[in-house]
Amino acid sequence: MTGVPRISLWDRSSPEAPPREAESLPEHVDLAIVGGGFTGLSTALHAAEAGLSAHVLEARQVGYGGSGRNVGLVNAGIWLPPHEVKKTLGPSYGPRFLKRFGDGPETVFDLIEKFQIRCEATRSGTIHAAHAPSGLPGLRARAEEWQSMGAPVELLDRDAVSEKVGSRAFHGGLLDRRAGTINPMGYARGLARAALAAGASITTGTTVTRLVPENGGWRVETSKGSIGAKYVVLGTNAYTDQLWPGLSRSYMKMRYFQLATVPLGERSRGILPEGQGLWDTGLIMRSIRRDAHGRILIGSMGSLIGTAQSGVSRRWAQRQLSRVFPDLGPVEFEEAWDGQFAMTPDHLPRIHILAEGLYTPIGYNGRGITTGTIFGQAMAGLLTGMDPADLPLPVTNVIRAEAKLRSRVYALGFMGNQILRGF
Repeated sequence: MTGVPRISLWDRSSPEAPPREAESLPEHVDLAIVGGGFTGLSTALHAAEAGLSAHVLEARQVGYGGSGRNVGLVNAGIWLPPHEVKKTLGPSYGPRFLKRFGDGPETVFDLIEKFQIRCEATRSGTIHAAHAPSGLPGLRARAEEWQSMGAPVELLDRDAVSEKVGSRAFHGGLLDRRAGTINPMGYARGLARAALAAGASITTGTTVTRLVPENGGWRVETSKGSIGAKYVVLGTNAYTDQLWPGLSRSYMKMRYFQLATVPLGERSRGILPEGQGLWDTGLIMRSIRRDAHGRILIGSMGSLIGTAQSGVSRRWAQRQLSRVFPDLGPVEFEEAWDGQFAMTPDHLPRIHILAEGLYTPIGYNGRGITTGTIFGQAMAGLLTGMDPADLPLPVTNVIRAEAKLRSRVYALGFMGNQILRGF
């Protein structure tokens, strides 16, 4: 890693080492995968386990994009409440999607256990906290819906959420016991290690420049040569570029920034003492969690402005921590970073077929850990005989969202929020 800039705290603190790389590109594989994040690595792992030869092509390093910059909350489901999912996806896909994604954390933690992935995993749940009394009705409705489906979720009153968070700043919360937290870079590197052991191969520092149909498959041209492949999966999500025209315009590109304190020792023990991660119901969401070494991580929507030592984002983080945890006192920050995530107009992810034998799962709406893992399994299944009707979502064509202007408007709003709430 010498000479390579760190992309996040997780890049430095990951218990898993970067994976070994292939010495050269293979001439031909069953499956070429573009992108070395959760989606690409899960696809490689499950495809290799199913008997396909698979090669991952990553432009930078494993976990460089949204995977290594993630908050690390292993959440069930998606942004939408269950009834909206059923309404949008219909009576066939709706319940199947909710079941598959409700079980998403279990899928992730089963892989962590199976392959002994070192990623500081906790399974004490996550808390969706009411930032104001107005946030409680929505949480109550979600709790009732999930409970009617047998999910282990619990609505917490203000006293209960205060005990679990170590703060009186929240007015209640929804505790989802299916969920948990991880070191996301550790998980990404662990998936890579498992994929390699299953027979897949990985090349980093390799940019895919062109996809050319060839003999019923694809010629994948890269900065280091080319590979023939029967199938190609693009696992680039919010880091999609112009490799496939129009794909990057099918979603809104959003940014999320985070700052991590230095290890706080005893000072942090009363904050989220059971290890849950938290995000709130605010219009511009905040997240708070504690890592395995006693650091407090806080983040929100928008780009990082400044550094861990100075600037707008640093002032915002200090101010927010002082409001939520007034007894904590001033803290020093040692890392600050941001990343991108892809948001779709209806807040549902997609599985697109771009051409014969060319697929992309995309648009994870801030649920990258579970969604990338699940879609990697789904891609491997689809390419080894699964009936497309059994996928968690229908395979669709790309629809351009024309979201560039909206993304800029959101970005300006997020910047204003940091500035106003940092004082």
